[in-house]
Amino acid sequence: MNLIQAILMGIVQGLSEFLPISSSAHLVFTSNFYKVFQGIEIVQHSNEEVFFDIMVHLGTLIAVLIFFRKDIANIIKAMWHALKTKDWSDKEAKLGLYIIAGTILTIVLALPINEVAEKLVFAPAIVGILLFITGFVLLGSEYMSKHFIAKKENVDLKTSIFIGLAQGLAALPGFSRSGWTIATGLFFGLDRTTAARYSFLLSIPIILGASMVYPLIKIDIHEALAYNWTAIISGTIVSGLVGYLCIKYFMKFISKFSLAIFGWYCILAGIGTFVFFNFFA
Repeated sequence: MNLIQAILMGIVQGLSEFLPISSSAHLVFTSNFYKVFQGIEIVQHSNEEVFFDIMVHLGTLIAVLIFFRKDIANIIKAMWHALKTKDWSDKEAKLGLYIIAGTILTIVLALPINEVAEKLVFAPAIVGILLFITGFVLLGSEYMSKHFIAKKENVDLKTSIFIGLAQGLAALPGFSRSGWTIATGLFFGLDRTTAARYSFLLSIPIILGASMVYPLIKIDIHEALAYNWTAIISGTIVSGLVGYLCIKYFMKFISKFSLAIFGWYCILAGIGTFVFFNFFA
């Protein structure tokens, strides 16, 4: 891991975490493209790379916390009031419960497929196929939402459960977390802005948990001392700054325009990546 690679991957993470194009897929692509052009075997990897991936996700988590700080404060305040009064009628208190329910479903589904997800890091051609599928999910959700699905204003328990399952499935690189969760919201009648807001809020517990748990159970402290911390910290800061700007402008974009452009991008990027790594790498 060097500084240029870290900054490049920080930019990629900041852009792709919140755009529905799969940040994990783009980190896989960026890392493996870099290895191909440096003459390094794709199967070669290190714990430092895995730790760096966690850290750039932490950078984008900080971006979410800052951007949605008022929403988060309102949810916590409403839930605290509901706990004291035993009145859960407030929509923000309910939203907090739905985030908890969605997070539980995410964990239930993500844990069994985590081992498969880790192996896919070294199979970029397959990740390209999964990104291709994500493209069709985005296009399908837009079409169904526009022509066949009745709209509703707020997230409910049923919707939160299915969005949580979609987030769990997105543990597989190539299945965009934001893409699958927003698309699921559209399939269940949410508008794009509401679906995106819930998607980003739902990401907080999972990314926070991964950022805290992984270093405790898998990182060797003595090995970590030898990591290139200048590169790791730089990449993390870059991912946070780019991520914040990405959220800001994506929320404005999605309130006016469809996800179709991201769907077509995923399809084309998936095809291109599959062809490159399957036939030329």
